[in-house]
This record gives sequence, structure tokens and C-alpha cells, in this order.
Amino acid sequence: MLEDLRRNPTFDVVVIGGGASGLGVAIDAQTRGLRTLLLEADDFAKGTSSRSTKLVHGGVRYLEQGDIPLVLEALRERGLLHLNAPHLVHHQSFIIPRYKWWEGPFFGIGLKMYDLLAGRLNFAKSRLLGRDETIAKIPNVQTDDLLGGVEYYDGQFDDSRLAITMAQTAADYGAILVNHCPVTALQKDNGMVTGVEALDRESGERLIIKATVVVNATGVFTDDILRMNDPASPRVVQPSQGVHLVLDRKFLPGESAIMVPHTDDGRVLFVIPWHDRVLVGTTDTPLETPDVEPRALPEEIEFILRNAARYLAHDPSREDVLAVFAGQRPLVRPPSADGLPTKKISRNHEVLVSDSGLVTLVGGKWTTYRKMAEDTVDMIEQLGGFTESPCVTEKLHLHGWRSVEAAELPDELLVYGSDVQHLQRLMVEQPALAAPLHPKLPYPQATVVWAVRHEMARTVEDVLARRTRALLLDARAAAEAAPATARLMADELGKNESWSNEQITTFQTLAQGYLL
Repeated sequence: MLEDLRRNPTFDVVVIGGGASGLGVAIDAQTRGLRTLLLEADDFAKGTSSRSTKLVHGGVRYLEQGDIPLVLEALRERGLLHLNAPHLVHHQSFIIPRYKWWEGPFFGIGLKMYDLLAGRLNFAKSRLLGRDETIAKIPNVQTDDLLGGVEYYDGQFDDSRLAITMAQTAADYGAILVNHCPVTALQKDNGMVTGVEALDRESGERLIIKATVVVNATGVFTDDILRMNDPASPRVVQPSQGVHLVLDRKFLPGESAIMVPHTDDGRVLFVIPWHDRVLVGTTDTPLETPDVEPRALPEEIEFILRNAARYLAHDPSREDVLAVFAGQRPLVRPPSADGLPTKKISRNHEVLVSDSGLVTLVGGKWTTYRKMAEDTVDMIEQLGGFTESPCVTEKLHLHGWRSVEAAELPDELLVYGSDVQHLQRLMVEQPALAAPLHPKLPYPQATVVWAVRHEMARTVEDVLARRTRALLLDARAAAEAAPATARLMADELGKNESWSNEQITTFQTLAQGYLL
């Protein structure tokens, strides 16, 4: 990628930011015939895009708030994403337990409307459950005063694996993507943005890149790039923190998730099976400053444990938490944002154009990344004077597309899609790589080698946090797996013992922040 960049550092489009938004724009722009470069300061999906609730969903809460256009758009995109990446997105049953008589008709009618809005892309019809069936589907549900439940279906996915797949998809079509390469300045001519300066962190090389259009898709760091463009730029992003706890599977032994419809602060809470663990979240805490490694606040952790305990017979405690992670949503900051609860701020996206021609994509949610990208590239074509081409991503299979018949594979291999055959061949050719990376983690050592060779993993964190999900599944086990991971990576990258030791120390320090 770097060699291609040096050979011809002139592009139609340069995208700053390698999360869901930036990767979506890179795919759309490249598939419309625009020569595209994406630069990521850290690693793909390092920020918000690897720290979600792992749901591809229309948003039941937005339906209750009356935001029908957002729900319609998200449900349509949910269906398209399932068709385009079935190896990464699957149906998930959700149950709302009923403890009051009126909850049956109230949630039942609302979820029938949810089905209706999804149309032909609906996953399955919602239905009322009796008490016995509710207990059978969620055995650890709180049974005192339980009347039954309402079941509906949404989508579930692995967020950082989808991001890596999107990066591979963009590359498959000819885009150039470089991680660990922050943009340090915008280039201008007569006040108009004409390119960027970037720093390759590994080599220290300074890169000067020309572009017809530059896109700011940096999520919670959007305002930093806007201030790089104009120091007087007003804030357009309101960061909102969401925290999740990861528990052992015993807290949700069935295959259905629980949707808690009303928490202390009026949000919804999810208790979800994910990669043979249980994910519980989330919170909505307004923050003033963005952080690349946000940390859960003590009150957020207590909030999740307290509200989850209301619906679980066997209550989780702090000692049961395998990992805690926090992410920051890049909400579009309304003019009257001061004092407005972030749960009230819309999850819609906006495409902004600065006087200098800088295009900024802000807001949105994982589920709607494709539509966000389509709107952004429509703007790029107009602004750059490019011949307008139709968007093709509605029916674009993502890298590794494989039909759902592959469901017999375990989760840790299913996410590779059609690439899994090559990964399996690697383990046959080198049997030592079939050994587990750690006894408490599901990953064979081959996943580390594969991540370095084919997924641009450059650090131990890249592998254990995002190419695999070890850090989220069990932060302590991930820390213990760091030496083996560093050894495998050093062999692949030609690094010395000093590099390995530094990587181990850096990652184990990071992992401490994921433990209570």
C-alpha cells in the first residue's frame, strides 16, 4: 500500500479516518471509479467502531421516540447488510420480559409496526410468549411476577471484524488504505483544500498527498480536523459514552437476548449472547472531550449491574466481569446541545462542506454506514466535478462473502467467510499454528499469523483487540496471551526481542484498563 502511495501520491479522494464511516466512503468512492486513499491515525476501528453493542438494528427505542425515518432507513440497511455479509451478520432473537398486563399489548403493537417497517427485508415476525416459553428461552430470567414475554428479531455482528472486512473490500477494488498513519496537516491552495500531509508512524516518513476532495470521517475526533481546517470552527460533535460489561455465558444460557425496555435513565439495556460470552450494556453519558481509549466511570458500571439484576435471577457482580469496555458515539451536536441529554440527540448523520471544500461526515450509526457513505460520495462527485456514477453498494458482497450454510463453523472462524479455507490450510501446513493461543480464548495461533499477512495487523493490540476479540472476551486472558502473540508477530514481521518486549508491556498496560 505504501509503495503504491509513494509511486503516485495523487488521488481523487482522500478519506481521513478508518472506522465504519471512513471505510464505507472508501468502498463507495472506489467502486464508483474514483482513485481513493484512506488514512487511519491508529488502526482500523480502533475507536468507536470496535466498541459498539454489536447490533445491526433498526432501533426499537427510536421507534418509541417517533423517529420513523431513521428506523425505516436503519431497518432497510440492516437487511442489505445481512445479504451482503452473511458471514458477519446473523439474526438474533430478543425477548422483552413482561411483568405487567399492559406490557403485552404495548410492546406487541410496537414490534408489529417494527416488522411492518422492515417490509420484505424483515428477519422474522415478532410474537407474544407465555411464561413457560419465556423461561425456556431465557432460563436466568427473573421469574417473580413474570407473565411472559414479547419476542422480536434484530441483527447481530462482530463490529471490528466487519471493519477489517470492509478494508479488505475497498482494497479488493483497488483502494489504498494505510493504518498507523495520522494526517498532520491539510494542504491548501488559495484557501481551498488540495491534499494532506501525513506521518507514517512506523518509519517516520512524511507523506505529501494531493487530492481533488478530502473527506473528514474521524468520528468523535471530527472537530480536531475541522479546527485543522479553520481554528475558529464551531463544534459539530457531541461525544456520548457507552459502556459494556462482558460476563460468562452462565448468565444467559439460552440463545435469546434480553431487551430491558426501561432503565433508571429511560434508556434500553441489552443482555446479549456474543462469542460464547454475555454482553451487557449500554450507557449514555455526555462527555466534553473525545478520548481514543475512554474508560468506564464507576457509576456507569454500577448502573449496568443494577439494571441487569432486575431482570436476571442470578445477579452478576463486579467479580463476574471478564472485561469492561467503553466507546464514544459521535453524535451531531445540535445548536442547543448544552444541557440536552445525549439520549435525546438524534442518531441521524449529516454531510457538511466547509468553505475550503473539506467534506465532513458526522453522526450516524454502524447499521447505516452504507447509506452514510452513499450520501457522502454523492456530495464528493458534485464537489469534485466528477462524472456522476450510480452507487453500487446496495448489492455489493463484502470480502469473504459466504452463504449462511457456513453456520456449522464456530464463531471464531465463521467471521473469516470464504477466507476460512485458507486459514484452515495454514493450520494443516503448520500444525503448531492449530494450537490455542490461550486456554480461555477460542482462537488458534494461526489467526495471529493470518492477521499479519492478510489483515494489516501491525501491533499486538491490533491482533488481540480487533482482528480477534480476545481483549473484550477476557481481558486477563488476553494479557496472558500477549507474549505468544508478540513472538508470532515478530517472526512474521522480522522484529527483534526489544520490539516484542515493548509490545507486550504496552498491551498488558492497556488490558488493565479493561479490568475492574
